[in-house]
Amino acid sequence: MISESKKQFIEFMMAAGVLRFGEFKTKSGRLSPYFVNTGNYRTGAQISRLGEFYAQCIHETCGDRFDAMFGPAYKGIPLVTSAAGALARCHGTDKPFFFNRKEAKDHGEGGNLVGYQPQDGDRIIIIEDVITAGTAVRETVPVLLSAAQVQVSDMFISVNRCEIGQQSDRTAVMEVKEEFGIDVHALVDVRDLCEYLRGQGGYAEVLEAMERYMDRYCKF
Repeated sequence: MISESKKQFIEFMMAAGVLRFGEFKTKSGRLSPYFVNTGNYRTGAQISRLGEFYAQCIHETCGDRFDAMFGPAYKGIPLVTSAAGALARCHGTDKPFFFNRKEAKDHGEGGNLVGYQPQDGDRIIIIEDVITAGTAVRETVPVLLSAAQVQVSDMFISVNRCEIGQQSDRTAVMEVKEEFGIDVHALVDVRDLCEYLRGQGGYAEVLEAMERYMDRYCKF
């Protein structure tokens, strides 16, 4: 049975128009019957509450056993900012955060990182929205490793889509663990979404489409 905290988060995403159902082309090129667009969080109350959801997961998983938080441009920027604020406000864990620019700045302080500047030996956690095929992670890790000799230990996302990555026998999350040693922690996964929808009723067509999609692209 789905937990109350997961139910609250799913309802929060749906109310904000972040979790939507229909037909959407993902970054991997797949046509998905659902989509998670964290760019649809638009108010102070929404981003504050979102940060609290992330902060709770980070607190339960890592405590304060990390040095800094990184949010990949662009959607990771408000996510890491909000999560860092909520960690300090709700859990008394005040950690630095930083993010990257898509293009390096050639004036002022220069560089492509904004905020905290990572140091050799730092343990970094990544704050992102979703993982579909793992493409974004493969773009992010080199950015961090080019800045300093850091350890990227954990990654926190809103939804684990549980989809296969570059290999048909492994999910993208499994590949991230194998390739980079990063443990991925999701607030909810696609099975939680389906369980929630079944409990609500009225989503028969959506569930049928999601089950077809999961049969083709997901691995548990």
